[in-house]
Amino acid sequence: MVRYITGAALLLAVSGALASPWPATTKHATHRYRDVSHNLRVSAYQPESRYETFGDGVDHPLSKRDTPVSTEEAALSFLESHLGVNASSLSYRTGYSGEVTKHAYIRQKINGIDVTNAVANVALNKNDKVIAYGSSFVKPKSIASSKPTISKTDAIAKAEATFSAKYNNWKIATEYFVRDDGHLSLTYIVQVQNDDHWWEVSVDAANGDIVNAVDFVAEASYKVIAFDKQDPTEGFTVETDPADKIASPGGWHVAGSNTYTTTRGNNVVAYKSSSIGTSSQTSSENNYIYTHDPALAPSAGPNVDVARVNAFYTGNMVHDLAYRYGFTEAAYNFQADNRGKGGLGNDAVNLSIQDSSGSNNANFATPADGQAGTCRMYTWTYNTPNRDGAIENDIVVHEFTHGITNRMTGGGTGRCLQTTEAGGMGEGWSDTLAFWTEQKSATINDFTLGSYVYNNVKGIRTVPYSTNETVDPLMYSKLKTLVEVHAVGEIWATVLIEVYTALVGKYGFSSNKFDPTGTAGNIVFLHLFIDALPIQPCNPTLVAARDAIIQADVNRYGGVNKCLIWTAFAKRGLGTGAGPSREDSTTVPTGC
Repeated sequence: MVRYITGAALLLAVSGALASPWPATTKHATHRYRDVSHNLRVSAYQPESRYETFGDGVDHPLSKRDTPVSTEEAALSFLESHLGVNASSLSYRTGYSGEVTKHAYIRQKINGIDVTNAVANVALNKNDKVIAYGSSFVKPKSIASSKPTISKTDAIAKAEATFSAKYNNWKIATEYFVRDDGHLSLTYIVQVQNDDHWWEVSVDAANGDIVNAVDFVAEASYKVIAFDKQDPTEGFTVETDPADKIASPGGWHVAGSNTYTTTRGNNVVAYKSSSIGTSSQTSSENNYIYTHDPALAPSAGPNVDVARVNAFYTGNMVHDLAYRYGFTEAAYNFQADNRGKGGLGNDAVNLSIQDSSGSNNANFATPADGQAGTCRMYTWTYNTPNRDGAIENDIVVHEFTHGITNRMTGGGTGRCLQTTEAGGMGEGWSDTLAFWTEQKSATINDFTLGSYVYNNVKGIRTVPYSTNETVDPLMYSKLKTLVEVHAVGEIWATVLIEVYTALVGKYGFSSNKFDPTGTAGNIVFLHLFIDALPIQPCNPTLVAARDAIIQADVNRYGGVNKCLIWTAFAKRGLGTGAGPSREDSTTVPTGC
């Protein structure tokens, strides 16, 4: 029996093949399938997003007002006018101001109740002109009663039983959820967790059906080692005072009024088995000098401490790097103490090394702003002795990037990279930032991920990342045959590395990666990488994410890189003619 529960909806497949009204690959932009157990498959659905960018920007209806207008007011007035919706149907959720753009995130509201998966985002430049918006607002065909029939206790029990997980005591909201047949169901939003997953479940408040499930865990299939090195084969070094003074002004071991002498701090807590299983300083003033012994298993001798220290170092380096480029407190980053700079705080990343719940993998769970992210690093069994993912930097960087992209897309909800295509881009962004951190010059070599833990120079992806199409032949049209997020991610990472290569080719390379005021190509690329995330729509397609990057170039650099970026996209089939049919387009705009 196959049962469709439509909407961002859960599909329960008890046995047999999936019956599907459309070819699976045509649903990448709106659906995503996950196997919960051998007899339970879930399918997330998100309404198709509309997305527009406006170059130098367009006026909103309040632009002529004599008194100053807030970002919230501007965004709401724009959506009312542009979408033809009533103010009563808009619910402002959150927003923030970045270095070059301001952002507002809004939900659709029906009968005074927020709709979980009908969301919009509006971005304005410093001149208060609208430069981009995305919307998945809907016109429902039918609407359930706004009064629940079952209790919250019943909803918790149903979610726990369905997902073999326990309710985590996060507050339960009541929201509408739009199913893919156009019906609005009233639901309870319940969070449940087990060793492997962190689910946000929408339980129908009328009958207890599971109508949607968001998995906050993003999986990768994947010591101190310096941040621009990949793994122990490049050697360990002693890095002195690596904390960035702007991103982490008190250093990595201070959180609010608390000072620690373990692998615990404001951004990351690195531990084994439990949050108190941290590594202690080897001498005063927070020195952590442990020596790796490759002849021993990861769990033997000093190697547990080596793993905790390296993972703590790398996770904090990612925090500081991303902070300098825009992933700040106000932009929903991960910190215990936000120092009064916006966001909710109380959400430093819990980083579990040699986690007992799995092997030959790693993952990162990204709940909404204000709830701590969780990163699990595992041991890998392809070598004797086994190897530790926590001492392969590209794996740690990959996982932490999931936290960045999931928080910055959609305004800190953790819900907006849930379709196959959007989730696949999450994997691609993560591979790309791992690639970016390990570049050492303008000479760009082919890049493989996970070579050390996999004990194979070819790494864990299907091909090395390369601008040489003989080595890496991936094109946009390959999406037509792919149904797995890591495979989709390889295409997106290949495309992004083409953009990186073009920018470095034109502007050169800077080794001072933590100075975002630089003009070298790798600096420009990371600005565009980060800037595009908050202006793209919830659950973007590759085409929408492409457009967001091109718009990000307009916002920060006045569009001077337009043709260079378009040419890089077109090389891999994402030219101006690329669209839902996923046919390759190598065309570029007129004038390029």
